[in-house]
Amino acid sequence: MELSVNGQGYTLDVEDDMPLLWVLRDELKIKGPKYGCGIAQCGACTVHVDGMAVRSCSIRVKSVKGAQITTIEGLGSPKALHAVQAAWIEKQVAQCGYCQAGHIMAASAFLDMNPDPTDADIDQALSANLCRCGTYPRIRAAVHLAASKLREG
Repeated sequence: MELSVNGQGYTLDVEDDMPLLWVLRDELKIKGPKYGCGIAQCGACTVHVDGMAVRSCSIRVKSVKGAQITTIEGLGSPKALHAVQAAWIEKQVAQCGYCQAGHIMAASAFLDMNPDPTDADIDQALSANLCRCGTYPRIRAAVHLAASKLREG
C-alpha cells in the first residue's frame, strides 16, 4: 500500500483494514497521534487527511490511500512552527500534554475553515476533543491568538 504522510511517500505491507493510527505509530514510528480511547471519542489521535481533521483510530488505512496525511510532526517544524503550535506555547496550554497534538490538529483544520471564530465557534468545533487536565480556557485563548496570527499573515 502506498501512503503519503507529512509529504513523504511510503510503501507499506499492511492489512487494508488496519486503523491508520496503528500504521502511523507502529509501522512508521510517528508518535504524535496518541491512542486515547480507540472509538473516535477523545481526539488524541486526530490527524489531517486532505486537510480535514479525522480520528486516526477509527479510519481504516485503505480509505486514505492516495490522500495527503498530516500529523503534528508535519504541521510545522522546530524552526517554523505553525501559528497554532506557536500560540499553544505562548498561552502555555499544555499540562500533561497527552491530548494536545490532537487538539492542535483539530484547531488548525478548524481555523482553515473559520479564520475569525467566536468563543462559541471554538467551543463547538473543539468540543469533541477531550482534555482531562481541563485546559479549555487556554485552548480557546490559543485558538484566538493563532487566528489573529494567521489573519496577519
